[in-house]
Amino acid sequence: MRHVAPLIALALLGGCTMAPKYVRSATPVPPAWPAGDAYAKADTAPLPAIGYRDIFRDARLQRIVEQALVNNRDLRVAAANIAAARAAYRIQHADLFPTIDAAASDTYRKNSGAGVNNNGGAAGSIANTTSVSVGTTAWEIDLFGRIRSLNDAALNRYFGTEAGAAATRLTLVGDIATAWLTYASDKSLLAIAEQTAANAKQSVTLTGRRLSGGIAPRTDLDQAQIVLRTAESDLAQQKTALAQDVNALQLLVGAPVDAALLPASIEEAGKSVAELPAGLDSRVLLRRPDVLQAEYELRATNAEIGAARAALFPTISLTALAGFSSTALSNLFTGGAFNYSVAPSVNYPIFRAGAGRAGVRQSEAQRDAALATYEKAIQTAFREVSDALARRGTIADQLKAQADLVASSSDNYKLSDARYKGGIDSFLQSLTAQQSLYSARRTQVATQLAAETNLVTLYRTLGGDASLDVAPGDTRPVPTSQ
Repeated sequence: MRHVAPLIALALLGGCTMAPKYVRSATPVPPAWPAGDAYAKADTAPLPAIGYRDIFRDARLQRIVEQALVNNRDLRVAAANIAAARAAYRIQHADLFPTIDAAASDTYRKNSGAGVNNNGGAAGSIANTTSVSVGTTAWEIDLFGRIRSLNDAALNRYFGTEAGAAATRLTLVGDIATAWLTYASDKSLLAIAEQTAANAKQSVTLTGRRLSGGIAPRTDLDQAQIVLRTAESDLAQQKTALAQDVNALQLLVGAPVDAALLPASIEEAGKSVAELPAGLDSRVLLRRPDVLQAEYELRATNAEIGAARAALFPTISLTALAGFSSTALSNLFTGGAFNYSVAPSVNYPIFRAGAGRAGVRQSEAQRDAALATYEKAIQTAFREVSDALARRGTIADQLKAQADLVASSSDNYKLSDARYKGGIDSFLQSLTAQQSLYSARRTQVATQLAAETNLVTLYRTLGGDASLDVAPGDTRPVPTSQ
């Protein structure tokens, strides 16, 4: 034991690493969101912890999201990646501990030749050896923290994989909400096309009668038919778009979507999407899952510097075996049959042509690249939120202007149609008014869709789902080594 005790003491010292201390870099974006004519006045309250049900309040949409969280294949891939990363961490973590193996053998040998056998016995003698042993082979004592640094890197990559899965979930919820609203928009456009086609049929019938009565020229009928065929073409296009919207939803959900869960119009669907306060402090971006994933990768590469530095120092290994060996099974566990061996070894590379120091420089360069990637992730997130806020600050004015345009276009069409039927104006004026109204109504639907999807974009870009709000450095459950 006096030979083993110093080695145990060395093993206990292996609790430190040679990795640089991780310090979160300054956020490479302004501390507040942009301000100006394009932006609404920022909310001074911090971004609250929310869930998708707080933003998407329609029970039908919530049911679709719940279904997708169970069936979506991208989430299943993400779950499998988490399981693989957890297993990789456990494999790496196991290197901190010795591997203990047990072995048993029984050797039976008979010499049937003439003369004396190799063991000095008479010809035809029998030799039998039985042994049982337990021990560890080439266990590396982590004196300089190489294995512990690799363990820290594997743990951070495991956490990064979890953050990546959270980013996938956040994107999925946003994509489903967008697809659901897009279906609602196409449903409204279908209703507009149907109404326009119905009005155009009436105009064709009326102008046909006026042409037969010699009141209207042939061009009036042609113009009325142009409006009708245009509306019929749009009608067919909207039916295709609705079918494709359902297909897109089913792909996101990973299962058929009940038609009863689909909205009837963008006006109805838009009322169920709530506002999300942005808050003044841009540090909220640090909780975005993709930013978290980039930071965990940065932490992992930082830990690998410690492993590369430790590789410059000697490797201390221990092989220890203890057991029993006897020529008779009945004497196997007697005191005289017990034996043990302890074989510590030190391996120090004398000449590697600079490979060791190059390994340190490589790991440092990889850390610098991960830092740049992390900072770019924050800057990208800041840009995405700023763009969404710019749209949010102007969309209300656009909605109001578009609603006023539809009202004016509708009134103009009613007057022009009445003057045409009364024989005061030509059909061209009525046709122009009808086309203007049709275009204004379609643009209004597109603007309403933009307003609602802007709220979805804010939800996604701010990364504000409460179930994803975990930051590096927080207390986390560490996977148990098995």
